[in-house]
Amino acid sequence: MNLRRHFIVYLSIVHVLMGVVAGFLLQQDRLWLIVVEIVFAASLAAGIAFVTRTSGALSAVRQSAQLLDDGELTTRFTEVGHPDIDVLVRTYNRMADSLRDERVRLREQQYFLGTLLEVSPAGVVILDHDGVIASVNDAAERLLPHDADPVGKTPAGLASPLGEAMGATPAGGARIVPLQGGRRVRCQCASFVERGHPRRFYLIEELTEELRLTEKAAYEKLIRLMSHEVNNSVGVTRSLLQSSLVYGTNLPEAYRQAFESAVDIATGRLERLNAFMRGFAEVVRTPPPRLAPVDVDRLLQGCVTLLASQTEGGAVDWRWDRQATVGAISLDAAQMEQVLLNILKNAAEAAGPGGRVTVRTGVAGASPFIEVEDSGPGVSGEVRSHLFTPFFTTKQNGQGIGLTLVQEILRRHGFDFDLDAPEGGPTRFRVVFGPVLRQPGTV
Repeated sequence: MNLRRHFIVYLSIVHVLMGVVAGFLLQQDRLWLIVVEIVFAASLAAGIAFVTRTSGALSAVRQSAQLLDDGELTTRFTEVGHPDIDVLVRTYNRMADSLRDERVRLREQQYFLGTLLEVSPAGVVILDHDGVIASVNDAAERLLPHDADPVGKTPAGLASPLGEAMGATPAGGARIVPLQGGRRVRCQCASFVERGHPRRFYLIEELTEELRLTEKAAYEKLIRLMSHEVNNSVGVTRSLLQSSLVYGTNLPEAYRQAFESAVDIATGRLERLNAFMRGFAEVVRTPPPRLAPVDVDRLLQGCVTLLASQTEGGAVDWRWDRQATVGAISLDAAQMEQVLLNILKNAAEAAGPGGRVTVRTGVAGASPFIEVEDSGPGVSGEVRSHLFTPFFTTKQNGQGIGLTLVQEILRRHGFDFDLDAPEGGPTRFRVVFGPVLRQPGTV
């Protein structure tokens, strides 16, 4: 029973009692009847007025509560001239205006943030309270696997290095993740609070081009400085050694042979040092590709034949998987031969004695590709994050420039590439070419 009905029941009981008293007084004295009737009428009028005013205030309260419950904040109440009710009206109007302004501000802010996330070059992945991906922007979708919708999955459940990295990155942490084609991204995890509960999100920034240009400028400067100093020293030292051989003829026979042998060893070391520096200089001095139609299948066959002849005796089992021919591609034959020899040599070394290297050709979509797969043990996660980093190598006598040179040549040609080397193997290096030329070419 609401307050208005309580008042009505109360007035009804009071006036029924007054009616009973009036009937009793009517039997005693008619004058008292008139007095009671006057009091009765005044009380009834006062009660009706009180109930009306009270119900008006309560009605305003009920309507305002209903409007708030419906989320309707544009309706305003008009003051009725009653002080108590007008206070409620003014309070409600101010509250509704404040809530409406706050709602508009939040909607504008939400729209701005949504638009900012969509146009942002950085990828953003937002998780819900259960650690499941709730939303991703366009930049993140381009970096995540395209074969499945990431929404509704956990980051670790995505079949990609980036998904694994997100799942292993704690809030406040960051790591560099290598992706297809020698690309690298920086994955940073942060958190925010929503309704009193923390939620995580990931900011993914692609560092490939910026980092590559910075690294390239740094190692080019370093290599030029090293080459200049080493070449000057080698030239002068070689000249001095050759002069020393002339003076060595004056030595006694017992000392001359040892002296000439020492000079030969020093000269050989200088030649190896010079060759060592030439390997670094090739990365810096790689000229722009001279494009011409090249039969890639013949070029690849020649490279495999050359390396297979160096691994005779069954050291490496070379196999072919020709799903489709690559055909003629516009490229620099000499530079592409360097690329293929480097990839094939790495595969043979990874496979090891008794291992297997599979050379695969085919077409993915409209683009032909070459893929070299070895049966080696793959690459650990720590090493995988440093692939394509200049001067990084796991070989005992390696220089760490092979993949850097491969990356530089393929990028200059505009060819896409991918090195997939999961721990445990197999390792696959794929080079994806552009469309096949209409006219066949020759190497």
